[in-house]
Amino acid sequence: MEPKGTRLGSSLLVPSVQELSKEPLLEVPPRYVRIDQEPVATSWLPSSPPELPIIDMQRLKSHDHADYELERLHLACKDWGFFQLINHGISSSLLEKVKAETRDFFNMPMEAKKKYWQHIDDIEGFGQAFVVSEEQKLDWADMFYIITLPHDIRKPHLFPNIPLPFRDSLEAYSREVKNVSMNTLMFIAKASKMEVEDMKVLFDEGMQSMRMNYYPPCPQPEKVIGLSPHSDPQGITFLLQVNEVVGLEIKKDGVWIPVKPLPNSFIVNIGDALEIMTNGLYKSIEHRAIVNSEKERLSIATFLGPKLDGEIGPAPRLITPETPPKFTRVTVVDFLKNFFSRELYSKRNINQYRI
Repeated sequence: MEPKGTRLGSSLLVPSVQELSKEPLLEVPPRYVRIDQEPVATSWLPSSPPELPIIDMQRLKSHDHADYELERLHLACKDWGFFQLINHGISSSLLEKVKAETRDFFNMPMEAKKKYWQHIDDIEGFGQAFVVSEEQKLDWADMFYIITLPHDIRKPHLFPNIPLPFRDSLEAYSREVKNVSMNTLMFIAKASKMEVEDMKVLFDEGMQSMRMNYYPPCPQPEKVIGLSPHSDPQGITFLLQVNEVVGLEIKKDGVWIPVKPLPNSFIVNIGDALEIMTNGLYKSIEHRAIVNSEKERLSIATFLGPKLDGEIGPAPRLITPETPPKFTRVTVVDFLKNFFSRELYSKRNINQYRI
């Protein structure tokens, strides 16, 4: 097993975009100009873009509607890789508290934030991830990234020093999201026809991490990207939108679709690890964040990945002569280290494990 405090990656230290955006900028600094990005899609105007499937956790758990809702979950995972989860059981008062305190955390003065800044050899803390060269183009965003579970790999200088009451709210939020993530994974195991126990064993002691995102307004939003297009490496992601500003886009059938979050819901997506485990039945989907010229946008992505001493590969029950394995097996640590060691780009990480 990897030693306690596994280092999964590092990122070069870069300036705070939030601080940069406070200056009276007329033009975006060259390092943030992204001519490589596809423009924001407007092809469906004046009609509205297609909307994500909505899955109801209470219906999944009910006697009367479970089969119907499970089939809907299967189709959402198969056709979209994304859905909005409602009636998930986490109280709206906790969600509102976490949202307000996240905003306050990003609005701390720079002097206070420096205590939580990334170290040169790690990705946790305030900063950006996936910055591997001084020439690399940067995202128009700041993040605060932290590993929350298991407890024994938390960084002693980070989680325990988060100011109260935010620290207690995050502790409660981490616990609640872990529960609803595990429930969701169990239903996904059922929907995909894999052994529920296989899913449980791999994720019950899994690594949970959170990425809090701050996307400042930008004077030339069409020239930048808030978060580069990518798929998530973990098993499942629960995204909580902190304010009402739309910015998440997912790539469906080659077109970027904006996602409008429902109140009190989570936007849930399949990660690379789950694509491998379902042998490609469910796919991790490329997504990105865009920014605007008027308003800041904040969100919190909570990732649940397999346990760090585990291994991922297609679930045995899904392998048949008709459906041979599409992916090689890989240790979780190697999979994550490969992901964090390079620039964020499309589905590059998972693609290297295809057979």
